[in-house]
Amino acid sequence: MPLSTFPARVPLVSLTWTDHVTGYQGHLVIDRLVRGVSSGGLRVRKGCTLDEVTGLARGMTMKEALHYDPRSRYIPLGGAKGGIDCDPQDPEAYGVLVRYLRAMRPHIENFWTTGEDLGLTQATVDAAAAEAGLRSTVQAVYPLLDDEQAARQRLDDAFAVDVDGIGLDELAGGCGVAEAVLAGLDRTGAAYGETRVALQGFGTMGGSAARFLARAGLRIVAVADAGGTIANPAGLDVETLLAARDEYGRVDRSALRPGDVRLPGGAWLSTEAEVLVPAAVSYAVDTVNQEQITARWVVEAANMPVLPEAEELLAARGITVLPDVVVNSCTNAWWWWTLFGDIGADADEAFAHIRRSMRALVELTLARAEADGTSPRAAAHAIVADRLPVIADRFGWYGSRTP
Repeated sequence: MPLSTFPARVPLVSLTWTDHVTGYQGHLVIDRLVRGVSSGGLRVRKGCTLDEVTGLARGMTMKEALHYDPRSRYIPLGGAKGGIDCDPQDPEAYGVLVRYLRAMRPHIENFWTTGEDLGLTQATVDAAAAEAGLRSTVQAVYPLLDDEQAARQRLDDAFAVDVDGIGLDELAGGCGVAEAVLAGLDRTGAAYGETRVALQGFGTMGGSAARFLARAGLRIVAVADAGGTIANPAGLDVETLLAARDEYGRVDRSALRPGDVRLPGGAWLSTEAEVLVPAAVSYAVDTVNQEQITARWVVEAANMPVLPEAEELLAARGITVLPDVVVNSCTNAWWWWTLFGDIGADADEAFAHIRRSMRALVELTLARAEADGTSPRAAAHAIVADRLPVIADRFGWYGSRTP
């Protein structure tokens, strides 16, 4: 049976913008609206395409639906995504970002909520949005709130929470990724202390996931960043590496300890480990380099890191891929749980809610895959296919701003 059973369809909105100053292009895809609003981050990377953004927007629709709980104050939104084809370290990148946000202002003001994604920090997005004349990058959701002022203050307070040197907003997604790993291990009875992990990417998602996994007792044996792979079979000192990162997630090599070795960038794939966590770029695992993987689990912290054909080959070799639409979905959900008031601006409360939600979702996905005889991705898509009609029946296809 194919890995994905979720039917493709034409998105509601798909557009490409060309910057009049540099000629760089940006894209916006709105896959679906719920209550008139969609949700999805904005990425900046050289080579970003409309097809890529379309796939990411479709994934956001699925992530939102997977967290639908009719008892919650947070009602999942539709899926959307933005992308700019530009190197985030290009001197022109910030100006391009500001002009893109100005061009997209009508969409952001009315039906697209967005935030940081690959190549951006939330602080950069917020600064550029203010320069573009926006109140907020999530202002389209404000009419859905019972008390806008209280909700905005709660989210501001949550963004101000710091946990051992890292902001709660950066840790939320990594907590979800780590819990997905732990839920998968628990299902097979694997011991945390005997589990080795290799990660590609040590930025917001990869770095925070590494912290939670290390604190759970797993051994982080390899981390890949833009400068290559850092490895140590005995285990890396995650907190030291986190403290030595720059804003792009690159680790200062002067912080390495005796026993830490520097390897080529692709070495993380072939590292002797039970779990691989691609947490950087899309399309990282293809039909050729998948042959290097010997891990039991590939846990997708990044968006679309494993090509579908590669996933088929991995599955044939008994390697389970936990899909991005499940694994990294708590990054988005944490914003809305906080804004709508399901949780407060408190790290312990946030982590507890994320862990409960992710564990339940992974258990549901793996149980469905086992029952249907499919992959976890196909199972997640089947769950979404069950839930979308329920959401549409309650709120309509395009939705309105009131239930």
